[in-house]
Amino acid sequence: MKKIQFFIGLLGLGVFLLLQCVFVVEQTERAILLQLGKPIGDASYGPGLHFKLPFIQNVIFFDSRVLEYDAPIAEIITLDKKNMVVDNFSRWRIVDALTFYQTVRNIPGGLSRIDDIVYSQMREALGRYTFTEIVATERSTIMEEVTTKSNVLLKEYGVHIIDVRIKRTDLPQENQNSIYGRMQAERERQAKQYRSEGREEATKITTAADKTRTIMLAEANREAEALRGEGEAVATGIYAQALERDPEFYEFVRTMDAYKKTMAGQTQFVLTPDSTFFKYLQ
Repeated sequence: MKKIQFFIGLLGLGVFLLLQCVFVVEQTERAILLQLGKPIGDASYGPGLHFKLPFIQNVIFFDSRVLEYDAPIAEIITLDKKNMVVDNFSRWRIVDALTFYQTVRNIPGGLSRIDDIVYSQMREALGRYTFTEIVATERSTIMEEVTTKSNVLLKEYGVHIIDVRIKRTDLPQENQNSIYGRMQAERERQAKQYRSEGREEATKITTAADKTRTIMLAEANREAEALRGEGEAVATGIYAQALERDPEFYEFVRTMDAYKKTMAGQTQFVLTPDSTFFKYLQ
């Protein structure tokens, strides 16, 4: 019985020592081996099964996947001296675990260095552009420039910046009201200008239409007067021809017309008996 217990104890001790001598690095990790707090070797350990000395050596694991750092909102001054609030994030990964451990020790230390370097490069890059250029046209160029320069500075920390992006740009709260006020005043000024130009154009069109109408009416009246004069001249000529051909008959017809028009109603006449108007009634 004692031999069995001894054997089981010896087997357990062996398993314990074996577990202390091996470590496994996952596919998404990199590891470094420390002995008495100091790194061993010149490189990190990749995925797989590895061995170490028990008790005096220990392992530190680092995530080798792409990580994301959401930087705190910061205020930056643009080329046209405008304060701008920038909210950006970075995607990064640890490419050299040993260098990363020797320089910044851990993830929080690495994030601190990333924040300092990316923010300084962001501030320098945005300071060379106006607010309108940053918002409208040059954002991609600025992000590429910040990413490239940040990688150069972070290489000594074993970190590679994959991408830096601006999530949001805005004006400080105290400046928004004044900016919006100026924008509203500018839009109102343009609206007044457009309305003034519209009224001016409407006046021109109305004046031109009135002028054309006046000319057309004047020409129509002139043509009407000319036609009326021509008609009266023709009528006068006809009357003259009729009078020359038989003056007595013409006088008779005209007198009958006068009788017809004057005696059509209950008209009373006060005339002398020898009036020529009654010439053909006698």
